[in-house]
Amino acid sequence: MAKKASSLAALGGLVYSTDSGRHCPDCGQPVAACVCGQSPVPAGDGIARVRRETKGRGGKTVTTVSGVPLAEAELKELASALKRRCGTGGALKDGVIEIQGEHVELLVEELALRGFKAKKSGG
Repeated sequence: MAKKASSLAALGGLVYSTDSGRHCPDCGQPVAACVCGQSPVPAGDGIARVRRETKGRGGKTVTTVSGVPLAEAELKELASALKRRCGTGGALKDGVIEIQGEHVELLVEELALRGFKAKKSGG
């Protein structure tokens, strides 16, 4: 039976570090310093899910679009186009597009016109 380590020094090295951040799956470099020139596309089932949310926003309603199979730069352009289409503000946070207000139906139609599989999610 192996003896249990009683201190961090007894573990003999680095246990966990967030120093390097996310890495490119192709070249292994951090995404900011990627040498292959491509930012990774998030893995998923390829279906954009559109839902209305109010939690954690002081009662304000936002429409979120998640699961869009695009890289960061294209996702930023899509978010900008969707904000213009709805005539409101919004943000792109951690791969999720947030549009101010309730625009679920409009966003599902717009994403379908742009060639994405989109469906309503949540209640």
